[in-house]
Amino acid sequence: MAHKIQSVLVIGLGKVGRLVATLLFENGYRVTGLDSGSQRGYPFKMVKGRVQSKSVLKKAIKDHDAVVTCLPYDLNLEVARETHKAGKHYFDLTEDVPTTDAIKKLSKTAKGVMAPQCGLAPGFICIVGADLAGKFRKLRSIELRVGALPQHPRGLLGYAFNWSPEGVVNEYLNDCEVIKEGKRAKVTSMEGLETIVIDGVPLEAFATSGGLGTMCETYEGKVEHLNYKTIRYPGHCELMKFFFNELFMRKDRQKAGEILVNAKPPVNDDVVFVHAAVEGEQNGKIMREEFVRSYYPLDIGGHDWRAIAWTTAGSVCAVVDLVSHGVLPQKGFIRQEDIPLDQFFKTPTGQYFLS
Repeated sequence: MAHKIQSVLVIGLGKVGRLVATLLFENGYRVTGLDSGSQRGYPFKMVKGRVQSKSVLKKAIKDHDAVVTCLPYDLNLEVARETHKAGKHYFDLTEDVPTTDAIKKLSKTAKGVMAPQCGLAPGFICIVGADLAGKFRKLRSIELRVGALPQHPRGLLGYAFNWSPEGVVNEYLNDCEVIKEGKRAKVTSMEGLETIVIDGVPLEAFATSGGLGTMCETYEGKVEHLNYKTIRYPGHCELMKFFFNELFMRKDRQKAGEILVNAKPPVNDDVVFVHAAVEGEQNGKIMREEFVRSYYPLDIGGHDWRAIAWTTAGSVCAVVDLVSHGVLPQKGFIRQEDIPLDQFFKTPTGQYFLS
C-alpha cells in the first residue's frame, strides 16, 4: 500500500531522535533532520537550526508531510502549534500532561493528526494495556509499570540517566492522575511503593506522572482502578524522596537534573522492563491477564542501540507507519489506547517488540 506520508521532519537528533530518523529513512520515507548540532554522518538530509527560531521552524515544516519531535517536553508545544498551522501531521514523545492537553485543543481544528505521547510510557504501554483490557467483559483494574534501568547497577540509587533528566524530574515531582473507585483522581508522585519481580529480578515500583497519557479520560467509569508506576531497583524511591524533599531540590528542577546526571551518567548496557496487568470478569470469573517483557539493546543497521532508545523510537515510528498506511485516522487527536496492538506488531519497528 502506498504511503500517505511521504516525507518526515525529525526534530532533535539525540540518541532517540537519530534512531527515529534512521528507522523512518530505512522504511522508505524521505527524512530531514533538524538539529542545532553536527550535520555530518547521516544518510538523510540535515538542516542546522534551533526550534526557538520561528522562521527556521516554519521553513523546515513547510516541505514535509509530517513532523516528529524528539525534543525535551518544554519545547514541543511551539513545534505542535507551527505544525498545526501548516496543516501537517504531528507526533511526539512527551510525557508532560499540560503539553498534551494543549495539543489536544489544537487537534479540534487540525488538518492532520495530532499524536503526542508516542514513546514507551506513555505510548507502547498504553497500547498494551488497552489490548489486555479488551479481553474482559467487566474491568476491575489496569496496572501499568515501566522502567528503564542499567543492567548492572552500582551505588545506592541503582540508576543511570539514559533518558532526558528534565523528563525524569518532571515525572518524579508532578502529581499523578489515576482512577480510584471508578473516578479520576490525583495522587502524589513517588507514593504507592510496591514490590515487583520480573525474570527473577527483585524490583520496586512507585507512582510517577504522565505514564498513562489519556487513559484516565478514556476509562473513567469503565474500570475501578487504573494507575501507572515507574520500575526501579529496591531503595531508589526513598533516596529520591530524600533528595527532592529533605534537601529541597524540588525547588530547583534544573539544578536537580544536573546533579543527578553528573552522579548517574548514561550507560550502554541498559534494560527496559515492561509489566502490564489487567483484572476483570471473564466468563463469570475474576481473571488476570499480563504482558511482561524485558527488552535489551539491539543491533539495528549495524549499530548497537540502547533498549530505551529503540523501544521509544520503535514505538513512534510504528505509529507514523500506521497513520501513513491508513490504519489510523488521517486527522484529529490520536489516543495511544485506540491503536490496535496486533497492527502495531505488524509494522517494521513494532516487530522488534516481539523479540
